[in-house]
Amino acid sequence: MGEGERFQLGTVGALSLSVVSSVSIVICNKALISTLGFTFATTLTSWHLLVTFCSLHVALLMKLFEHKPFDARAVMGFGILNGISIGLLNLSLGFNSVGFYQMTKLAIIPCTVLLETLFFRKRFSRTIQFSLTILLLGVGIATVTDLQLNGLGSVLSLLAVVTTCIAQIMTNTIQKRFKVSSTQLLYQSCPYQAMTLFITGPFLDGLLTNQNVFAFKYTPQVLVFIVLSCLISVSVNFSTFLVIGKTSPVTYQVLGHLKTCLVLAFGYVLLHDPFSWRNICGILVALLGMILYSYFCSLESQQKASETSAQLAQAKENESDPLLSVENGTTVMNDGVVPQPPVWSSNKDLRA
Repeated sequence: MGEGERFQLGTVGALSLSVVSSVSIVICNKALISTLGFTFATTLTSWHLLVTFCSLHVALLMKLFEHKPFDARAVMGFGILNGISIGLLNLSLGFNSVGFYQMTKLAIIPCTVLLETLFFRKRFSRTIQFSLTILLLGVGIATVTDLQLNGLGSVLSLLAVVTTCIAQIMTNTIQKRFKVSSTQLLYQSCPYQAMTLFITGPFLDGLLTNQNVFAFKYTPQVLVFIVLSCLISVSVNFSTFLVIGKTSPVTYQVLGHLKTCLVLAFGYVLLHDPFSWRNICGILVALLGMILYSYFCSLESQQKASETSAQLAQAKENESDPLLSVENGTTVMNDGVVPQPPVWSSNKDLRA
């Protein structure tokens, strides 16, 4: 199996793991929050990250991956920024309507495209832009309902979008710059993310729910779902870093909207959530956008691979040609002709 085939297989595996784990944890958390009344989302996320770090530490002791330390300031800044973005997204949901929160999530893709274009000189073709537009239109039709604006909620949403985009771009950039794997980056950044949310989580949850997470009645059923949610989160966090590292922040957001459509569908089938023709039409349009995005990305990848192969073939051909050849006392060097220097006689007076 060639290097390209292994990379494609790894990418497909990462995408599949991300979809399955994310849909699973959403269903689990929905039962935990809606059915059992455990509404402390930020604190729960901090527990997710702590369990993820502990699991990775066990994997490190078992030598399943190699610890690779790098720039400590970059890791700390990245971890804290990730924690802040999660907290801001939860605050955005708390201070805005569900419809406006969905609009906030939709804004992450165009914001990421803008930031990568401005600061990384990355170019997105018109076909990619078209497919992303179709995707966002479909998700908007399926999920956005009421749009109730307020000043504080709008500011929080803007901050949430910007921090989320920067954190996801940093995930991809750090892995490539320092040549670390998704597991190595997640292991080193997890403590900073977890501590940021562990400190701020109870305060944010109390602000949003008017309840105290430490005063909640933890029944055996609640504890079982919390443990299950934390275990699934290990796969969610790992697959998130894996997908962004192997693809791009934009592709990860596209995958996120696929998860949204799947969650809507599973909610209707398994949990009998209310569903309308608007939801169905929106999901179909979104799926069309995802198919187009995948198709155009595949075409561009094949085109780049062909160009790279052609350049390598040309380079090998140039290396195989003799650099110098001698013809009739003249040195031929590629396209230019350089005369040979005169041969001095041993008995000739060389003095001026």
